[in-house]
Amino acid sequence: MKTTDLVHTAFANTFRSKLRTTLTVLALFVGAFTLTLTTALGAGVSDYVTKQVASLGANDVFLVSKASSTTAADSGPQKYDPETSSPPTGTDNPLTGSAGALADSDIATLAGIDGLHDVKPVSTVAIDYVEADGGDQYQFTIAPTSSIAQADLAAGEQLEASSPDYQVILPEDYVAPLGLGSKEQAVGTTLTLGFTDVTGVEHTQSATVVGVSNTSLLSAGAGANSALVAAIADEQKAGSRAPNRYQVAVAYFDADASESQITQLKEEIADSGMSAQTIEDQLGVVQTIITGITGVLNAFAVIALLAAAFGIVNTLLMSVQERTREIGLMKAMGMGSGRIFTLFSLEAALIGFLGSVIGVLVAITVGLPLNGVLASGPLSGLTLLLFQPSGIVGVIALIVIIAFLAGTLPARRAAKKNPIDALRYE
Repeated sequence: MKTTDLVHTAFANTFRSKLRTTLTVLALFVGAFTLTLTTALGAGVSDYVTKQVASLGANDVFLVSKASSTTAADSGPQKYDPETSSPPTGTDNPLTGSAGALADSDIATLAGIDGLHDVKPVSTVAIDYVEADGGDQYQFTIAPTSSIAQADLAAGEQLEASSPDYQVILPEDYVAPLGLGSKEQAVGTTLTLGFTDVTGVEHTQSATVVGVSNTSLLSAGAGANSALVAAIADEQKAGSRAPNRYQVAVAYFDADASESQITQLKEEIADSGMSAQTIEDQLGVVQTIITGITGVLNAFAVIALLAAAFGIVNTLLMSVQERTREIGLMKAMGMGSGRIFTLFSLEAALIGFLGSVIGVLVAITVGLPLNGVLASGPLSGLTLLLFQPSGIVGVIALIVIIAFLAGTLPARRAAKKNPIDALRYE
């Protein structure tokens, strides 16, 4: 029997008992449907987080902060150091202590480390409101690391780090309330930022919108270039006798640096009482969490597939039992055991293929409209379910392999049947 004849026969035999085959296919469908959705969920969230975390800055920059103390919780209160102490945030771990603030001396230490360049403290500024053309005033926040960020733009251009002009990137949900028209029309308009210094005096500063960013679940506020942040920070600190303190500093390293060189730089920074993270470090932590969550969800789908595998075994064992005389006739006509094994294995793989394809198609049919509804609602900017071709092919291949393996026991039993005994079977 030719290979094409085997495939045709396997297809015909699969639907001899339509109800039994349909129920087995539906069992695989449940697993395929679940696995496709969980795989798409993991891909969608991972892709979104990758884009958002990558927007924190370039791949050749460290985000440096003061290293956390290792003071135990029962060691009593710690002395206040006006140079390095910072107010608690309410999220500090009582077992590890809280990180202090960077001082000018720390910035100088970083600048002195061979392999680092363009070391700059990241000033934190507090904006009271934003307005356009004397209209309504709205609360406004500038992201701390926005001066080195690459925003997810909906219109306009990125901030110019070296520009002396005062620039902002406006979140798209501010465009309509500020009366700026469309996102494209908002680019080039002038906004007024209002803020208060340490003595309570109110100030304003004008800035030009150079870009509009997409709404992001991970967004920490608007973007502002270094010149604008520095100008506001200087005015806010005016009159203060406290030393300069910074929560974070940025330090660039050679873009061609090897992993060992980057590790060595981290160790030198750690020896100076500070800790450094690259964008990949930050991404790795988030990705680990996402991988863990999707792994648990995928485990439930795999359990459903394993349960369906027993259904395949049952279906094909019953088929072997019912077709015993037919198997004997095929052997008597010269069909080898290998061909019979292949025939029943193909039937199992075909059942797996049908269940997986139907499950994948239904998952995509449900998922794509769901993406549209969520993107226009609470999850704006996020493609929650990302159906990647590699993921879809992987799901189908996995289920076909599971079905094939489940069919090997019935196929082996059919291949081993004695043709004379099979022909006499009643």
